[in-house]
Amino acid sequence: MLRISEPGIGEEFRPPAPRPQDRRLGLLSLLATLRRNPLECWSAEYFREPIARVRLPFTTAHLVHDPAAIRHVLVDNAGNYRKDPIQRRILATGLGDGLLSVEGERWDVQRRTLAPLFARRTVASFTASMLAAADRLAERWRTLGAESTVDMVAEMTLITLNVLALTIFSDGIARDYDEFRTAMNGYFAVIGRIGALDLLGVPPSVPRPGQGRLRRTMAYFEGIIEEIIEARRTRLASQPSGDGPSDLLTLLLRALDPSTGRAMSFAEVRSNILTFLSAGHETTANTLAWSIFLLSQSADWRARVREEAERELDGPVEGLADRLAVTRAVVEETLRLYPPIAALSRMAERADTLGDVEVKARSLIVIAPYVLHRHRALWERPDVFDPSRFLPEARGAIPRYTYLPFGTGPRTCIGAAFALQEATIVLAVLTRRFDIALLPDVKVWPLQRITLRPSDGLPMRVTSRGRGR
Repeated sequence: MLRISEPGIGEEFRPPAPRPQDRRLGLLSLLATLRRNPLECWSAEYFREPIARVRLPFTTAHLVHDPAAIRHVLVDNAGNYRKDPIQRRILATGLGDGLLSVEGERWDVQRRTLAPLFARRTVASFTASMLAAADRLAERWRTLGAESTVDMVAEMTLITLNVLALTIFSDGIARDYDEFRTAMNGYFAVIGRIGALDLLGVPPSVPRPGQGRLRRTMAYFEGIIEEIIEARRTRLASQPSGDGPSDLLTLLLRALDPSTGRAMSFAEVRSNILTFLSAGHETTANTLAWSIFLLSQSADWRARVREEAERELDGPVEGLADRLAVTRAVVEETLRLYPPIAALSRMAERADTLGDVEVKARSLIVIAPYVLHRHRALWERPDVFDPSRFLPEARGAIPRYTYLPFGTGPRTCIGAAFALQEATIVLAVLTRRFDIALLPDVKVWPLQRITLRPSDGLPMRVTSRGRGR
């Protein structure tokens, strides 16, 4: 771990990250490191080589960080590369009937049905709600007193929950937010672990450590979600068509497959709500926490974000996220350095070739955005925090398939626009209204579970700069 202190103006900041291993880990060391923190498994060669082959006990894995090969796997020949047993096992609990987990025709139907919910126009309509959530958090911080200390990870978890309450569940979650946040953290801590049973090819049906805790957590979530669904169904049934809360839950319950006119089943609605909670809550919360941390270490970019926020936040709500170009660049650079999903995997159903590399049927394909975004052959100064890469005048120079914070191809994250807009707006509001500094001598370290989070939170001092948005 690194102790962080803010660099001076003009100095380059290299955010904390594991030093790549000098050589590949042996099996026992690999298993131990995977359990502790999979981010620490990567060896230096993976940050240089386009494709590397690794022998595992039950198969061969190809670590793919070549843009052309990534396009082949995730876009051109995506039908040959399905989610592998490890990923299916991780996603099966609670998400088994949702868009993130289903395959084949079931996925096609759900994607068609859900796409209008995350269209650009729909997402833009939630700008006011996102501003309201940011203002609510800012008002609470202002009442804490001068130079109060908060855990930024916990605070960003709470604000993303509030955004969900305003945009997806406008009737509220009807439970204590702290209790909900604690349960969500426990959920991700358990399902995100990859252990010996996974690498040895043991079927997902064999229980893993922590399954009892996971079942209790899932029962808690399912109870909340079922209450929300039933209450909303009753409310919508009692009102004329077209009435009801204008939120994503209403849209979800009324969504119809444009090809068949079929509505989603109760199990599909429940699984997709949990998917929205995980994709729109945990991942965005971590992105915001990392963004605030990175700005706390760069006086130059902090000043640029604040100047933009002062200029744009008092303007019209319409088009606000598009006008916050500097703030968005900071968010996108944060996603490069700390992608919420640090690795994704597929399994080849049939033999194939990636360039001059032969891929046998049932081989594992691993594409790690964390490695891809720091690859020495693809990025200049890859370990340096430099949001200028993503400013409008520079972003077009980034080659396709070298930047995948939301995946790509048919299974790209459906909520990417929602997450980017939310993170950009919240970051602008908080940077304008507060001076935020990391406490002295705090150790900051990225930890990979199912998402990439600060290992021990982010204790930071917040000092109010005024009451305006």
